[in-house]
Amino acid sequence: QVQLVESGGGLVQPGGSLRLSCAASGSISSIYNMGWYRQAPGKQRELVATITTGGSTNYLDSLKDRFTISRDNAKNTVYLQMNSLKPEDTAVYYCKADGRLTYWGQGTQVTVSS
Repeated sequence: QVQLVESGGGLVQPGGSLRLSCAASGSISSIYNMGWYRQAPGKQRELVATITTGGSTNYLDSLKDRFTISRDNAKNTVYLQMNSLKPEDTAVYYCKADGRLTYWGQGTQVTVSS
């Protein structure tokens, strides 16, 4: 089993920044891929960014200029740096880990509003 705990969400004004963290614990040796997804009200969950153990990244095209995913393997933590935030970035952000199974965190709310 793998447990994922997200943190770092909150309320931010348009143009602001936030950094989300996702700490993994448990059977972490099985994890080969981690990522962030988001789900806005009334919309389907969508991929934001993923990162492999080796550091290869993949982004939703529309976000790659503002969002950066990174990973600290020593801390078993993945980060999402979000800059120039827009109201349309408002969503619940979920951390996901792929190992023998797929694991999801509980989600952290990001609200971009003035």
